[in-house]
Amino acid sequence: MKTIDLNCDLGEGGKFDTELMPLISSCNIACGGHYGDNESVDKAIKLAKTYQVNIGAHPSYPDLDNFGRKSIHILNDELKKELHTQIDLIEKACKVNKVQLHHIKPHGALYNDMRKSPSLADLILEVVKERKMDLILFVPPMVKFSSEIPKSIQIWKEGFADRAYQKDYSLVPRSETGAVIHNPELISKRVVSMINQKQVSAISGEKLKVEFDTICVHSDTPDALTILKKIRADLENNEIKLEV
Repeated sequence: MKTIDLNCDLGEGGKFDTELMPLISSCNIACGGHYGDNESVDKAIKLAKTYQVNIGAHPSYPDLDNFGRKSIHILNDELKKELHTQIDLIEKACKVNKVQLHHIKPHGALYNDMRKSPSLADLILEVVKERKMDLILFVPPMVKFSSEIPKSIQIWKEGFADRAYQKDYSLVPRSETGAVIHNPELISKRVVSMINQKQVSAISGEKLKVEFDTICVHSDTPDALTILKKIRADLENNEIKLEV
């Protein structure tokens, strides 16, 4: 039987975290760069623990005003320090709640920029290395690292169920029409195709070949709860289990 990790960005001030958490296998918790504080992090981790969902840190550029969705100029040393501070917030809350930090997934513009910039990808990898833990790093397709990846770090390619792709495997900018997909039926069919056919259609029609390790539904996509329920039902119908 095939398996897939299904993840969701949570702890971002959304109204439906409690309903979404039981439907996923991994969560990415905002940790202060684009949203979040001690209270929101602790609440999200407690909820993840209740439903035995893998816990991830979701660090971003320090940019609350733009929800971390705008590229900003920041010196490398400052960015590394900022990312460690954000991940510390999650790791400390994990220790208090007696759960393990499972993975790290950069957020928004930081995530997209690491695909374009091998030096930024290397910086993020270096931050994960410096945590000195066994961790998984969620990355977009076609990311390139110039430094060696240690055995303690797994790299998981992530697909987006509710975001449109361009033919170079990048996401269609949110400012463009069709960037966010809303139809639950269409989204669920895309997810099954990502898993069974190991491909996803670009907005221009090309079939992009890629083997995803984890698939994300954004919690701020309208009808995210309906979308995740539909995905879960179709995964079961296609004999695809959640990776836990």
